[in-house]
Amino acid sequence: MTSPYEPGAAPPPGCPAHAHGGAAPAGPQDGYAPGPAHGVPGPDPAEQSGLVRLYDPEFAADPHRYYAHLRQYGALAPVEIGTGVTAMLVTDYRAALDLLNDTTTWSKDSRSWQQTVPPDSAVLPMLGWRPNALFSDGDTHRRYRQVITDSFRLVEPHELRARVRHAADSLIRKFGARGDVDLMPEYAQRLPLLMFNNLFGMPEEYGDQLIAAVGGLMDGATPEEAASADAAFTAYIMELVGRKKAERGADLTSWFLDHLNGLSDEEVIAQIVVTLAAGNEPLSNLIGNSLSRMLSDDRYYSTLSGGALTAQDAINEVLWNDPPMANYSAHYPRRDVFFHGTWVRAGQLVLVSYAAANTQFGEVALDDRSGSGAHLAWAAGPHMCPVQRHALVIATTAIERLTAWLSDIELAVPAEALTWRPGGFQRALAALPARFTPITPDQAGATPWDSSPSPSTRPEPTSTARRHASAH
Repeated sequence: MTSPYEPGAAPPPGCPAHAHGGAAPAGPQDGYAPGPAHGVPGPDPAEQSGLVRLYDPEFAADPHRYYAHLRQYGALAPVEIGTGVTAMLVTDYRAALDLLNDTTTWSKDSRSWQQTVPPDSAVLPMLGWRPNALFSDGDTHRRYRQVITDSFRLVEPHELRARVRHAADSLIRKFGARGDVDLMPEYAQRLPLLMFNNLFGMPEEYGDQLIAAVGGLMDGATPEEAASADAAFTAYIMELVGRKKAERGADLTSWFLDHLNGLSDEEVIAQIVVTLAAGNEPLSNLIGNSLSRMLSDDRYYSTLSGGALTAQDAINEVLWNDPPMANYSAHYPRRDVFFHGTWVRAGQLVLVSYAAANTQFGEVALDDRSGSGAHLAWAAGPHMCPVQRHALVIATTAIERLTAWLSDIELAVPAEALTWRPGGFQRALAALPARFTPITPDQAGATPWDSSPSPSTRPEPTSTARRHASAH
């Protein structure tokens, strides 16, 4: 493979480092990352000027250009993830694996670090400590994680696919007759929440309540709107747990409550919240990013060797090159540590860039994967995503369902006109406008309005590409 990101690349246009004079990255010779002979950590990144701001719109527009610049620091680079909040970002694949698998040196507990951050910081919703599997270590982590993995194991894949098809149809019915749709807010962002509402055992009519609450938390324009959304989300969670304490069912909430690990009500609520949070945004972005590739890449229409590529191919390419959570896996060293050429202070925030590590040597094509190891989109080590299989079933089925019903769907704008939401953690489209031939409930043949569960009234999963190939 060849890389479009050459070593020694100049800072990207608009890069904060460039704006501050374009100084070369600090290296050992500058005292930033002293070798073992120095015997002391280097200065805190907060003292450095010109840090790349991962939350800027310019970074969202072309993150790989910034990753190329950050690699000049070595395996770790100082970045700013929120106003006045700095971190070290791991951009090297081997360093990322070493960190993710080393529970002796690194902790997931953010409480000490949290004391150094303003209480109103925008990064705290993603990094603030909670009593759940994401922010715990050792036996506590294993106890929480086992509840999640054991419970999801009870969800059969064929039943999950049927639930996704039902949720997808309910969404397509809302815009199918229009002939146009913004696939992010109307499909990719809504479907995972409908699925979680179902899997946790709430009646279908509560799906819109959950969507409204989570949407308000993500997009609240004012503190008052954010507070209102938080209250709505809390009310939803409390009603969910109250219902299941009163009457169990075949759902995740009941299985969390009844698990042999004996979680308290507070711990059950914490695992529900982290499952929703850790599942919703990445899954929404995985669906959106994959649809974007399928609708903008000719390889998903036809290939010389064997027809069109599939939804699964698009998902694999996204997981390698545009992972839905681009930078996360927050870790804190238990002691000062010299890690892959850089001193990191005890308690300092270190994030893993799955996107930078995956593409260290350039974008990974489908035919290059066999020699590229495993992608890190699911993280690695003891904190690797515990429900990868379920996420893949949901994303693949959602894409196949959409492109089966709307067989001629295409982008409504040029691919280069698509914009990405600013934010240092996620890789998420701001919008994904598309158009298609309208469908109606009274047209001949099966439609998404058909409520019959019979397979004869449901389309076979067929990729957009294959439909386009057959049409031509």
